Amino acid sequence: MTGSKRIYALDTNVLLHDPTSLFRFEEHDVFIPMTVLEELDEKKKGASEVSRNGRQVSRFLNELIELGKQHDLGEGLELSNPQGIKLKRGGSVGRLYFQHRTSSNGHTKADNQILSAVIELRDQNPDRAVILVTKDINLRIKASINGIVAEDYENDRALDDFSLLYTGSAELTEDFWDRHPEVQSWTERGRTFYKVNRHEEENWHPNECLFLPGENSVELRVLHIDDTSATLVLLDDHSHANHHVWGIGARNREQNFALNALMDPDVDFVTLLGNAGTGKTLLALAAGLAQVMDQQRYREIIMTRATVSVGEDIGFLPGTEEEKMTPWMGALTDNLEVLANPEDGGSWGRQATNDLLASRIKIRSLNFMRGRTFLSRYLIIDEAQNLTPKQMKTLITRAGPGTKIVCLGNVEQIDTPYLTETTSGLTYAVDRFKQWEHSAHITLRRGERSRLADFAAESL
Repeated sequence: MTGSKRIYALDTNVLLHDPTSLFRFEEHDVFIPMTVLEELDEKKKGASEVSRNGRQVSRFLNELIELGKQHDLGEGLELSNPQGIKLKRGGSVGRLYFQHRTSSNGHTKADNQILSAVIELRDQNPDRAVILVTKDINLRIKASINGIVAEDYENDRALDDFSLLYTGSAELTEDFWDRHPEVQSWTERGRTFYKVNRHEEENWHPNECLFLPGENSVELRVLHIDDTSATLVLLDDHSHANHHVWGIGARNREQNFALNALMDPDVDFVTLLGNAGTGKTLLALAAGLAQVMDQQRYREIIMTRATVSVGEDIGFLPGTEEEKMTPWMGALTDNLEVLANPEDGGSWGRQATNDLLASRIKIRSLNFMRGRTFLSRYLIIDEAQNLTPKQMKTLITRAGPGTKIVCLGNVEQIDTPYLTETTSGLTYAVDRFKQWEHSAHITLRRGERSRLADFAAESL
């Protein structure tokens, strides 16, 4: 191994996290210690996402070895891109090297064996930068103690800093109308539209909500956008009693933006981000019930969520798929109590309403989503911050004609190992969908649960 290119030694968890990571180091070389191959072998059995990824890595390695059969493995294998992997890079590719001789005995811990292999690699290549890539923080600490450069695998991060994530709304300057004297305005089917010429700094996205605060306050949404102009539509005011959705009114500006997006049939995909108590589930359910029961736009509401516990697991749960999901769906039942609260009719009326709503709301487990297609359904994915980008893709691609998908989540409450704010499937979806004209995103800011919950969220 010679030259100024870097050598990246990969830990097992990187390959299990993203099987295509082998091909994502551009022109640099990749080194796989023998211990990593042994750990991949242990992980390949089973039906979990990790096991599937383990088997995929083995297939990639096998393909590369088959392609390079005529060459000596000691000289490395060219990391030629297998079909179907979208890579952002130029033409040059690095080489893949395996550890040939294992100097350490098999009794030491796997992490220490990987570390000693990387130290040996560094000693053999004094003229090259050797970097250990691992998602294990403790191994990164051990590597640093031994003078090895160690990094986290960051190729699948949706963006560098979570604070840069698109929020879905923007404040307009006070002189907005003065700066757009050429505005055209018209009314169609009870909605007011404006067409304005875009200025250079107005880099809006489709369905972004714009607001002008102050006395002449106005709330608009970007409908169409091109290089020179933008068409804006005046939003419905859902805080007003005439525009309540299934008895629920918007309590703040962002909730109003969210209800407008949730009630718009042209928006197929909505993401709502927000801390605990900002009203994500309640708004999504109220809009779903209004469109399923009153407008009959969708056949039924399907609710699902990642089954990751906050504390210890409570073992196997009895019953059907729906009954097993019930403990995870406390959020749904709590919100239904608010939504199904008929003033008259007493306890009988309440029970009848609950039964009617339950017949239109189905609870489904994420584990059985592969291969399904949902036609004319309103699909709510709760706790979406616990999904990986791959799981998010699996779910969103279930949508058939006439289906709307709503993803809810709070990235401060990620319970899945190895997922962070910047690599969560929810962050990924928000970032990738922001340019699409049939999707909308809103970050909810203000908690509306109770003064106790708000104080706790800020102070604890």
